[in-house]
Amino acid sequence: MSLPVFQEAAEHPAQLKFLSALFYAGSSFLITVVNKTVLTTFRFPSYMCLGIGQMATTLIVLYAAKVSKTVHFQDFDRGIILKIFPLPLLYVGNHITGLASTKKLSLPMFTVLRKFTILMTMVLEIYILRKTFPKHLLYSVGAIVFGAIVAASSDLAFDVQAYTLILLNDAFTAATSVYTKKKVGTEDLGKHGVLFYNALIIIIPTLMASVLTGDLHEAVTFEDWVEATFIFCFLVSCLMGFVLMYSIVLCSYYNSALTTAVVGAIKNVAVAYIGILVGGDYLFSWTNFIGLSICMSGGLMYSYHTFNIKSTGVNAEGAQETKIHISEDSQARFITN
Repeated sequence: MSLPVFQEAAEHPAQLKFLSALFYAGSSFLITVVNKTVLTTFRFPSYMCLGIGQMATTLIVLYAAKVSKTVHFQDFDRGIILKIFPLPLLYVGNHITGLASTKKLSLPMFTVLRKFTILMTMVLEIYILRKTFPKHLLYSVGAIVFGAIVAASSDLAFDVQAYTLILLNDAFTAATSVYTKKKVGTEDLGKHGVLFYNALIIIIPTLMASVLTGDLHEAVTFEDWVEATFIFCFLVSCLMGFVLMYSIVLCSYYNSALTTAVVGAIKNVAVAYIGILVGGDYLFSWTNFIGLSICMSGGLMYSYHTFNIKSTGVNAEGAQETKIHISEDSQARFITN
């Protein structure tokens, strides 16, 4: 039986919901800027190795916290892999396509195309978590996606490969958020266990892929390893990779996967506004600017209805909800496609 969004949201205090969303927005903003600096400004050739560094940092930080008994999560056993599947595969895809698309797209256009994560997340929550959504949230999401379409229609630097990567990243991000919400809520892993075992399972095959493709060799022979500024930015990126993954888990845990996606969208529009002024790789047009403004309006409208206590109370008592019914057969077809 599916549950309305506002009923799920009521399980956690409003302050924790808002603070976890704010933490995710800040972390996502910082890592976008740092990754852009490492991959574009310094022209670091290996986005895969940057991802490996972020995974390694996650393992080191969480293992040290477990040993010091700062955090607690389940010890490793053979059942862990089955419990956590398919999250490791989704995390790999999310890391690789995210870093690759960051390198190939201008920062503002990257943030515009990331809006389609929201629509994909909503669809996956309907099919996988069997959720329903109030009409005002549907309208808000519709405004965000429409604004993204308007903004992207003015892109004069269209790149098929870059656009393919970013849309794949949207799909992986949406699936990761939904399955993270599902695993944290139903499996005996906890927030920290989900993060630790995801990184542990995927770091070895990712490292092997980096070796086989020659990606690791390019990273090791990179000439700027002698530059203190680059080393600092690389280490900050590795640390922020852990912080971002942790903030996503927290935001998805206290809110919904869809709310996490919308918070990311609002942050991305703010980054796009900054990129217009200081980026240097943005081709300004009024169509793009208007599209971004529509996105921001939809995101703010969604945030108001989600985090406003009075609005939530009203919705819980009597707001009409748009219910989307899905048969078991259609759900199976969606998941297997």
